[in-house]
Amino acid sequence: MIKVVLVDDHDLVRTGIKLILQDVADFNVVNEARCGEDAVAICRKNPPDVVIMDVNMPGIGGMEATKQICRLAENTKVICLSQQKEHPIPSQVMQLGAHGFLTKDAEPEEVINAIYKVASGAKYLAADIAQSIAMNKLGASEDNPFTDLSSRELDIALRLTKGNRVPDIARQLNISAKTVNTYRYRMFEKLSVESDVELTHLALRYKLIDSDNL
Repeated sequence: MIKVVLVDDHDLVRTGIKLILQDVADFNVVNEARCGEDAVAICRKNPPDVVIMDVNMPGIGGMEATKQICRLAENTKVICLSQQKEHPIPSQVMQLGAHGFLTKDAEPEEVINAIYKVASGAKYLAADIAQSIAMNKLGASEDNPFTDLSSRELDIALRLTKGNRVPDIARQLNISAKTVNTYRYRMFEKLSVESDVELTHLALRYKLIDSDNL
């Protein structure tokens, strides 16, 4: 039996995935969480086999939660879930220790297959995502400036594009506002932008965010 924990701040998303998995005899959804902090606590107390983790959530978020879970529960495999599939988000979460990446429009069969794959110790990326990463490494696609960001810088960049203020981000990530600003200015230098508005326009250009969600 593969024990699964679902982590997403939207009840509807968790319910939808749970309905997909409940018809598979090999899967048992043992717990659910609405934020990264709760996911880390669950995995520290009772590590599951697989965690399906939303990347964009309040609090520490899915990226930081993935990093912590992969450090504290080495036998737990994390599959990250996001609406955005553009590089560098998939490659960043894989570098943090995730075993798989799915988009929220994945078919039920793909979700099931991904869980089987990562539970067996293999990595899972949808074919189009794997191709995008490979093409970027080969230089066959337009250079994406966001690939130069660290995982923490990318996380903060995504929060800024959603309108979060520096004090809000500091509270969410449990770090000082000064530290957030340090990441922010370093990120601005790497991306050659001078404001959060310019950052948002750049993120839209490279499809890291969707204008419908702004």
